[in-house]
Amino acid sequence: MEATHDVLVVGAGCAGMRAAIEAHDAGADVALVSKIHPTRSHSGAAEGGINAALGNASEDNPEIHAYDTVKGSDYLGDQDAIEILCNEAPDDVYQLEHWGAIFSRTDDGRIAQRPFGAAGAPRTAYAADITGHVLIQVLYEQVVKRQLQVYEEFFAWKLVVNDDRCQGVICWDLLDGGLKTIGAKTVIVATGGAGRLYTGTTNAYACTGDGISMALRVGVPLKDMEMMQFHPTTLSPTGVLITEGCRGEGAYLLNSEGERFLKRYAPNAMELASRDVISRAEQTEIDEGRGVDGNVLLDLRHLGAERIHERLHGTRELSMVFAGVDPIHEPIPVRPGAHYHMGGVDTDVWGQTLLTGLYAAGECACVSVHGANRLGGNALMETITYGKRSGAHAADWALSHTTVEVPSSVETDAERELRALLDREEGERPWAIRDELAATMHENFGVFRREAEMERQGEIVAALRERYERVVVEDKGSVFNNDLTQALELGFLLELADCMVVCGLARKESRGAHARPYDYPDRDDESYMRHTMVTWEDGGPRLGWKPVTVTKWQPQERTY
Repeated sequence: MEATHDVLVVGAGCAGMRAAIEAHDAGADVALVSKIHPTRSHSGAAEGGINAALGNASEDNPEIHAYDTVKGSDYLGDQDAIEILCNEAPDDVYQLEHWGAIFSRTDDGRIAQRPFGAAGAPRTAYAADITGHVLIQVLYEQVVKRQLQVYEEFFAWKLVVNDDRCQGVICWDLLDGGLKTIGAKTVIVATGGAGRLYTGTTNAYACTGDGISMALRVGVPLKDMEMMQFHPTTLSPTGVLITEGCRGEGAYLLNSEGERFLKRYAPNAMELASRDVISRAEQTEIDEGRGVDGNVLLDLRHLGAERIHERLHGTRELSMVFAGVDPIHEPIPVRPGAHYHMGGVDTDVWGQTLLTGLYAAGECACVSVHGANRLGGNALMETITYGKRSGAHAADWALSHTTVEVPSSVETDAERELRALLDREEGERPWAIRDELAATMHENFGVFRREAEMERQGEIVAALRERYERVVVEDKGSVFNNDLTQALELGFLLELADCMVVCGLARKESRGAHARPYDYPDRDDESYMRHTMVTWEDGGPRLGWKPVTVTKWQPQERTY
């Protein structure tokens, strides 16, 4: 065993670092494991802002924030978890500010807040359009200040379960090669989402659902896996994110006829409707021939150069670099792209899973505060609030228990499995399977879903998983063997795709991101106001259900 700690956090984005800071401050010996440098984590790509009812731009309070989030979730969000998020958000944002997060300001010096989709008030605090970048730097400073151990460029592969509890992680050491086991009394998984399941995605190459799949493999259930959010404004063909902050500042969406088409789909909220509504509207325009080369147009020109420079400079740079378009002078071509996984590891409001000693936080977890559709600005807030809560609980548990024991058989089994993969001389390279998975998921499990296509995708994933059994890693070396880690990531992705398809087929309704307009166009609260739950049994996904927690808001028709 390489080392042991009280709390080991896997993943060093916003959720992971916030959890580690909280656990350390509670008195625990804490370490982080990350396959990339913490400031390269995908949290840094979040642009638009972080939601908290500060009331700096309008009359707002946590109750209104909670209602907007429940409605936005299409009533699939757990209302106890949502109320905790919204109540704790303001203090958590001020904490970030005190640590040094430089937010954009109002004229009188308060934290500025911009309107975001489906919000009853402008409540998205922001740092121009690089909010995630600012937060990840601030959190990393706090990690360094506390001198927390970071196992950087350690690829987490397997959770160690002994005596019916999670007691550590087996990692591949990218820099020096070889498997390393790090023991811990509690483990917090904070590895982010799985957007690389799709070709057009805003997600970094690192977003391969590692932590979600690792939890699944040790018997922990996953929740709401069919709920993949498509962001309405991503650049074609790269999938680079163009922030919702553009529409928050007043940008328009136009079709090929120069028409603000959202008046047909969301006449009141227009460009500030929820993401699922706008993505479906865009896809409909494109499918019916009113797109521009498979896109619609995001028009910022009327905002003026000064405002774009001040509040959306990052967006302008991305548009110029990746699309050759200067938004000061011409509209940006955008289309829906896979963006955020509302589903993930099933946890309670302290981040606890069903496996003693294992916690999850951030996008890889499903608490569930986002239900069937996440509101823009709520993801960064969830990483902070639930990162903090899981860190506190994991430290508390670790400090009241003493032992960490990793049986040597666990390590030898892992070594044998890895050796078998590396020793294979003939077979298929991982990239072909990965590309086919991403292309077919986009085609058959995208913005709109049809029964026949989802069934077809189930068959495709089964065939890809069979091919994966014979996958070959050409690089047999030990130093920076990306060939090996990408093969392991593909294994994670294939399992998650299998789970998503099974859950999608089972949910015979349209709710939030799960749109089945051709066979089940309506939401069915009587049958499906409940979470899909999936576990891995006998080499495949097994489906179950769990009720949604309702505290005060009964389901209503959702219009914008």
